[in-house]
Amino acid sequence: MSATATLASPAPPSPLAPLRIPFFRMLWIASFVSNIGTWMQNVGAVGLMTELTTSPVLVALLQTASALPVFLLSLPAGALADLVDRRRMLMLTQTWMAAVALVLATITLLGLTTPWLLLLLTFLLGLGGALNNPVWQTVTPELVPRAELPQALALNSVSFNLARSFGPALGGLLIGTFSAGAAFLLNGLSFLATIYMVWRWKREPQATSTLAGERVLAAIRGGIRYARFAPPVQHILIRGISFTFGASALLALMPAVVARRLLLPTSFYSVLLSCMGAGAVLGAVLLPYLNRRLTINWRVTAATVAFAIGLLGLAFVDNKVVLSGLLVLVGLAWMLVLNSFSVGVQTVVPRWVQARTISLYLLTIQGGMALGSVVWGAVASRWALPVALTGAAIWLMLSTLLVLRYSLSNNTETLDFTPARARPDLMLAEEPAPDAGPIIVTTTYHIAPPDRPAFATLMEQLSRIRRREGAIRVGLYADLADPTRLVEYFMVESWEEYEQLHDRGVSREEADVKTLARQLHQGPDKPVVARLLAEHAGETTTQAPMVPGSTRLIASTAGETPG
Repeated sequence: MSATATLASPAPPSPLAPLRIPFFRMLWIASFVSNIGTWMQNVGAVGLMTELTTSPVLVALLQTASALPVFLLSLPAGALADLVDRRRMLMLTQTWMAAVALVLATITLLGLTTPWLLLLLTFLLGLGGALNNPVWQTVTPELVPRAELPQALALNSVSFNLARSFGPALGGLLIGTFSAGAAFLLNGLSFLATIYMVWRWKREPQATSTLAGERVLAAIRGGIRYARFAPPVQHILIRGISFTFGASALLALMPAVVARRLLLPTSFYSVLLSCMGAGAVLGAVLLPYLNRRLTINWRVTAATVAFAIGLLGLAFVDNKVVLSGLLVLVGLAWMLVLNSFSVGVQTVVPRWVQARTISLYLLTIQGGMALGSVVWGAVASRWALPVALTGAAIWLMLSTLLVLRYSLSNNTETLDFTPARARPDLMLAEEPAPDAGPIIVTTTYHIAPPDRPAFATLMEQLSRIRRREGAIRVGLYADLADPTRLVEYFMVESWEEYEQLHDRGVSREEADVKTLARQLHQGPDKPVVARLLAEHAGETTTQAPMVPGSTRLIASTAGETPG
C-alpha cells in the first residue's frame, strides 16, 4: 500500500476509545452489573417455571411476557424519550424494575409463586424495560462523539453478552445452592448500581411542555411518518422482524429441549446460555475484521444462515459438546445481526427523531420475539420440539432472500445530518398559540412550460422529505390562469410542530433538491413563501370569521428562501 493511500484512509477509532470517557465507562460498568442480574433473573424464571408446570406453552410464554410490553409501549416510550427529561425517566424506570424484581424475590422465597403469578410479574418487569429501553439507548449518542458511536454500541453489546456468559452460570449456581428467589433478589439489587450512576449524571434538565399529552400522540405519529418515508429505516425494520420471528424459537424452546428432549438439569440450560454469550463476545472481537471484509448484507446473511444451523442442532443433536459449540456459533451470529441492525438504526436518522426510531426498531424486534415465541411454542405443543425448531430454521433460511429487495446500506456510519443551513427568521404579523393549526406553507415558483416535468420530479422528491420530517399533506398546484405559476405546499398539524421543523434547519438532502428547483425558477425575485394558519368560525379576531378549514395569511415574504 502506498503512503498516499495510507494518508487517505485514517485508522478508525480504537474499539475501546469510548471507555476513555469517564461517565460512559462508569455507566458501562453499572450496565454490566445490571445485565448480569437480568440474566440471573431469566435463568431463575425459566428454572422455576419448569418446576411449576410441564406445559411447553407456559414456558414459552415467559419469553412473550418479557417481550410483549415492548410491543405495547415501545412507541409511547420513544415519544416520551424525545419529550421529557431523560434522566428523570431513567430514574423512574430503573426504580420500577428494581421494585418488581424485589417483590418477585420475596414471594418466591416465601414459596407463594404460581405459574401465572410468575408470568404477571415477568410482564410487569417487562413494562419497566419497555419504557426504559428507548431512552437508555439515546444516552450513548449523548455521551460519545459521533465518530466513536459504532465502537460505543459494540461495547454495549459486549457488556450485554459478557453478562450473558457469566449471568446464567451465576444464576444456575445460585439456584442450585439456594433457590430461584436468590437469583431474583440479586437482580433487584443489581439495579441499584444503575440507579446510582443515573443519579450522578449531571445532565441539564429538559423543559417540559404544557401540551404533553397532545405532543406524545403527535410525536408518535411523527416517528411513524418518518420511518414510512425513510427507506433505510424501513429496510432495517423489515429485516429485523423477519430475523427475530425465526430466532425467537431458540430462546423460547431451549428450556424445553434441555428438560424434555435431552432430559438434562437446568444447569445445562445455563451452560448453553453461557456458550451463546461467549459466542457473542467472540463476535464483538471479530467485528472490526468482519466489517472490513464483508458488507453489512453479507454479514447479516451469513449470520442468519449460521443461526439456522444452530436451530437444527438444537432440534437433533444430542452430544453436549457439539451442542455447546453450536450455541457458541449461534451467539456469534446473534451478535453480528443485531449489532448491524442497532448501529444502522441509530445512524440513518437525525438526532431529533432518534429515540422514536429506536422505539420502532425495538417494537419490531421484540414484537417478532413475542409473536415467534407463541407461534413456535404452539407448533411444539401441537407436533414436537424438532418440528418447531426445523420450521424456524427454514424460516430464517428463506428470510435471507429479503436482501434482494430490502438491502441494507453499508455506509450508515458516514452519514451527516448536520443542517446545510438555517431557515430564514420568521417575520410574523402575529404569533400563533403553540396548538394553533393546522399550518400550510406555500412556495410559489414561476417555471417555463418545458421545464415543468423536471420540476415536478424534484417536487416529488421534496414531498417525500416533507412527509418524512412532519408534513401531514403535501402537494403541487398549477395556476390555470398562468401556466408558468406553480405552488408547492405542505401542511403540519400545529404551529408548535412548524416551529420545531423550522428550528431544525434545512437538511442537506432538502437543500440539494431546492437548489435544483430554484435553478428552474424564472424571474428577478426568489420564490415567494407564505405561511397560512387555519381560521375556524367563532374565533376571536379583528377580521371577519372564516369558515372552518379555511386559512388566513400570517406571513408572506417575497424573495425568501423556500420553506
